[in-house]
Amino acid sequence: MAKTETIRRTRPGKSPSSAARKRSRRAASAKAETPYHHGALREALLKAAESVLEREGLAGLTLRAVAREAGVSHAAPTHHFGDLTGLVSELAAVGFRQFNAAMASACDAATTPLERALARPKAYVAYAQAHPGMYGIMFRTERLDYSRPSLHEAAEASFAGLANAIGAMRQEQISRDTMTLDQAAAIARAWSMVHGFTMLLLDGRLVDILERLPKGTTAELLLEAILKSTVTGKQPIESGAAKP
Repeated sequence: MAKTETIRRTRPGKSPSSAARKRSRRAASAKAETPYHHGALREALLKAAESVLEREGLAGLTLRAVAREAGVSHAAPTHHFGDLTGLVSELAAVGFRQFNAAMASACDAATTPLERALARPKAYVAYAQAHPGMYGIMFRTERLDYSRPSLHEAAEASFAGLANAIGAMRQEQISRDTMTLDQAAAIARAWSMVHGFTMLLLDGRLVDILERLPKGTTAELLLEAILKSTVTGKQPIESGAAKP
């Protein structure tokens, strides 16, 4: 009897049921998730998406990756954005708003007409260098849903800023809805130049040119030389070159 009692006391207890284990895992998962207010969660997801995008590129931007980054359930991004297109579109809207604010701030800080003419394109390129992932998705039309009001409004505001800047340089008012061919050509020319320079810079295609320039010549100085020759209509004079 004593031996039987000893065996009974030392016998291990029953392992928890499968249902109990699942409840335990769900509870642990819920504790691990970061608590957010409903409105704050949407913003947190967008911040998490930006972090994933800049770190892993568009290929690594998935709903699950964003949920992990924000520390929330996998269903949270779907609940707020519907699908990946919705998330990417809202993220692009954030990018356009940041982009527009950076250019507006640069223009406000300019004190001379030449500085104002250079401020917007220089801020354009600087934003793209600082946020290459965000800049990239802003112009990936095939991945975006422009029927979403936030994206449509932010992109329209960006175009309005460009049209206003060109209008100021031409000393005329340019309507976003109806413009002349000459006005449209001026806008397309300026956009093509700055966007093209930006893409060459981000893709590392300007390295060969920069290596051939005097030591210390940066991409910003190269851009400034291009812009000055465009704004003033005069080619920059190289240091040491004879003046006419």
